[in-house]
Amino acid sequence: MSEQPPLVLVVEDEPDLADLYAAWLGDEYRVQTAYGGHEALDQLDEAKEKADAILLDRRMPGLSGDEVLTAVRDRGIDCRVAMVTAVEPDFDILEMGFDDYLVKPVTSDTLQDTVEGLSRRGEYDTEVQELFSLTSKKAMLESEKSASDLVDNEEYQELTDRIAELREQADESRDAVATDDEDYEKLFQDFDTDA
Repeated sequence: MSEQPPLVLVVEDEPDLADLYAAWLGDEYRVQTAYGGHEALDQLDEAKEKADAILLDRRMPGLSGDEVLTAVRDRGIDCRVAMVTAVEPDFDILEMGFDDYLVKPVTSDTLQDTVEGLSRRGEYDTEVQELFSLTSKKAMLESEKSASDLVDNEEYQELTDRIAELREQADESRDAVATDDEDYEKLFQDFDTDA
């Protein structure tokens, strides 16, 4: 018996867009859609199995994606979350508990690559997952903010320090393990790509 593909919950208040994302992912993943924040939390609470990944719009009426993300983390729902939104990132993202951040419009390939990356990240320990999340935030801020804005922001400097600390720990772990494991090498290649 083969293992089932990962379950992805698409949370988007525009039904046509949610259905488009579901169609793009449907060949590789099991997909559920929620057309708003309240519906998403209801589905997560009532689910017989947990979602492996959530694609979450940030700006929705009623219950925003930020509020849904907080509720997911407060409830201890262990899954990877990518914000897929038209909201340009600002320094507030440093305090948010997501794993990746995509600015709309997104392509089918980008969405599929993101879900694949989220699925792969779920296989690693919490420190490695944190490193992926933080490097994603750092890359997003660096693409949107000026160098002077970054230098002047204390939270960004703390983020950079934490990434360096986690990379050092990962390097120590890598050195302690045989490097002939292809998945382990792929992990460290992903860090270089996300940085």
